[in-house]
Amino acid sequence: MADSDPHGSFEDIREEVDGNPMAKLVGYAVPYWLPLSLGFVSTMINRAARLFPALMLAAAIDLVITQSGGADQLLAATGLIPSEPVPEQQVGERLSLLYYLGALTIGAYVVGAITHFGSRYFFQTTAQRIQHDLRLDTYDHMQRLSLSFFNDHQTGGMMAILNSDVNRLEEFFNNELRQITEAVMIFALVGGYMLYTAPRLGLLVLLPVPIIAFATAKFIVWIEPKYKRIRELVARLNTRLANNLGGAAIVKSFDRYDVENRRVGIQSEGYRDEKIDAITVRKAFFASLRLIVGGMFVAILVVGGRSAITAGGLTAGTFVVFFMYLRELDGPMTRIGKTANNYQKAKSSAERVFGVLATDAEVRSAPDAEDPDELEGEVTFDDVEFRYSADGERILEGVDIEVDAGETVGFAGTSGSGKSTLLKLPMRFHDVDSGAVRVDGTDVREYDLQSLRDRIGVVEQDPYMFSGTIRENIAYGDEELFRTVLAAGEEIPAEADERIREAALAAGAHRFIAELPEGYDTMVGERGVKLSGGQRQRVSIARTILNDPDAIVLDEATSDVDTETEQLIQRNLDELTEDRTAFVIAHRLSTIRDADRIVVMDDGEVIETGPHEELVEGAGTYADLWASQTSDSGKLRAVEADD
Repeated sequence: MADSDPHGSFEDIREEVDGNPMAKLVGYAVPYWLPLSLGFVSTMINRAARLFPALMLAAAIDLVITQSGGADQLLAATGLIPSEPVPEQQVGERLSLLYYLGALTIGAYVVGAITHFGSRYFFQTTAQRIQHDLRLDTYDHMQRLSLSFFNDHQTGGMMAILNSDVNRLEEFFNNELRQITEAVMIFALVGGYMLYTAPRLGLLVLLPVPIIAFATAKFIVWIEPKYKRIRELVARLNTRLANNLGGAAIVKSFDRYDVENRRVGIQSEGYRDEKIDAITVRKAFFASLRLIVGGMFVAILVVGGRSAITAGGLTAGTFVVFFMYLRELDGPMTRIGKTANNYQKAKSSAERVFGVLATDAEVRSAPDAEDPDELEGEVTFDDVEFRYSADGERILEGVDIEVDAGETVGFAGTSGSGKSTLLKLPMRFHDVDSGAVRVDGTDVREYDLQSLRDRIGVVEQDPYMFSGTIRENIAYGDEELFRTVLAAGEEIPAEADERIREAALAAGAHRFIAELPEGYDTMVGERGVKLSGGQRQRVSIARTILNDPDAIVLDEATSDVDTETEQLIQRNLDELTEDRTAFVIAHRLSTIRDADRIVVMDDGEVIETGPHEELVEGAGTYADLWASQTSDSGKLRAVEADD
């Protein structure tokens, strides 16, 4: 995979696409070949029906009103109208023919209305289905990518792909396929009619088409890098906005309104200038096309008018049809340029969408992966080395730890010592660079990825809360229970509700939840902003309890709670970890004091290991940390006593 782009433009993933991304888009249309075919047929019939009234007008002029000559040879050959005008004195027959031509015209409008509906309906509904499939596939693939992908790419850029890029491809299917079909039909029907009726004049009308095609090809080459750049700038702008809005509290507390406004302004100005540049050339190109069409009008007026005046030339009706059809050609000729423009926009979006779909997860299951029903929980770190990127800083080096099934191991050390990174390896959030991580004697790379993760629970220091209710966030820990809660709405089955409350009680969360006005139906807000850090941690612990894992990782799980709540949670965690292998990362060393063993890390290496008492007596790093914390606690208690 190419180097990541920290600005969120996703330029790196374009290189992952093999071949033309628009050809891959066609693959999403194949399952809907029937409605698309009906849409194409409806469009073609609709365009033919829209051209028919002009022929009826010409027939009325030549055969009924002016009686200036014989009927249009092409139309007369079909048998729909007589080949010669009705004599002037036969008024009744002339009126009958006029009514007949009017009836045919009405029929054409009826057919046109029906096929107009069919064309729009089949193209638009199919485009919506393709959009749904593409967005769902892209989202599903994106969320299954390795954590390194999310570390290397911004959320704003990912949202731009799932929304604006996918929507643009839907618009291309909805509008451009239909309109290019219309343009082809008009060129075929109008060009064929003109060449059949007046070959020289028809050639004159169609002469600019190769010129337009050549100019359009040059335009496509020029505009392509512009639209790529525009999509990059949109992603960067989205990323900047997402970062600033997500950090609204920090912006307010530091009064950085002007700074952030200036940073957003720089991103917005770059997007604005690139768009103005593209708009200028695009509009100039379209204006040139209209100038060519205007020249065709003049040619028809002069050459066609001369032919109509000259004996044996065009009839008045045919001359009118040529002018009306020339108006019909105006749209398709300019449509060529617009379609080329929109094609490049869509291609730029398709490169990003299919770039994501072509990106492979760095961490994935082996073809013959083991799928265990349960794990004993024996974990071994064997000479583990790890970096987040090939040229990045070393995070772990030579880590050797053996953990027995059911053992509780605490991890201590300064920030950045590698504790959290190390405990991401058993779940394969990342793979080691060298060495191995084994669970129950088997290298984790030999397990089915999701089965492994299902058996290891994680409670993070800053747990993520989904927008929704507290009940939904707790139930998330059990797939069947979560589906039951989502499907039940307000009428939660008693058994499901009881399981959620039991998990909350075990996590020390029930008390604060019961005190909330809406209880378990309280909305937590985006990312859980309506809950305190300690409340989010307790909800996260309840969620993990419901998952009933064979091993559990507690990453500073009690860092944001008061001492009383910590003691309550600790008692329940002792029950939770009683029959499970547990890894407990703690800054507050009292949390891991009773662990079977404590591992002390520094700069990615294990420097001490042993029970609490042994480490305190050893006068090493752990003893210093413990002394510092107990000293600070003593001072705090003294201050509280003085108060």
